[in-house]
Amino acid sequence: MVNVNQKKWYALYTKPRWEKKINTALLKKGVESWCPLQKIEKQWSDRKKIIEEPLFRSYVFVRIDDNEKNNVLSTDGVLNFVYYLSKPAVIKNEEVDNIKMYLADKDAKITIISEEGFAEGEKIRINFGVFMDKEGTVLKGSKKKVFVQLKSLGQVMVVEFPAEYLSPI
Repeated sequence: MVNVNQKKWYALYTKPRWEKKINTALLKKGVESWCPLQKIEKQWSDRKKIIEEPLFRSYVFVRIDDNEKNNVLSTDGVLNFVYYLSKPAVIKNEEVDNIKMYLADKDAKITIISEEGFAEGEKIRINFGVFMDKEGTVLKGSKKKVFVQLKSLGQVMVVEFPAEYLSPI
């Protein structure tokens, strides 16, 4: 039996629009897998519909030990691990837990943007909610949006907060 403490969270890079399929396939293989989903309202010409879309396009998270890496990579649709400093990027348990807690909030509204192209703005601290006591960077031009960087993924999460939830550092 594998010691649970040896297992780490990793991000997988997937074929486009394969996130849910890969998550299901990995779970069937007995791999601890997670594809964070958020509910989005889509407008068609004749109706509106609420659907679940992956929060991170082309990413699925797995909690595995080193022995399971080949089994995961052999899954149809998995392209590779996300690398950081020439090694598969290890995602902190705290980062995964924060995303899960935020997605559990029925009013959660998250937009994911690539880190490239953004200059650093004013540093702030979040005073309320699941990201309480976390620090972030204000998006220039809007005092409601805070960038919370997931460093190991090279992604930025834009979370909308009421201005009164924030204070300068």
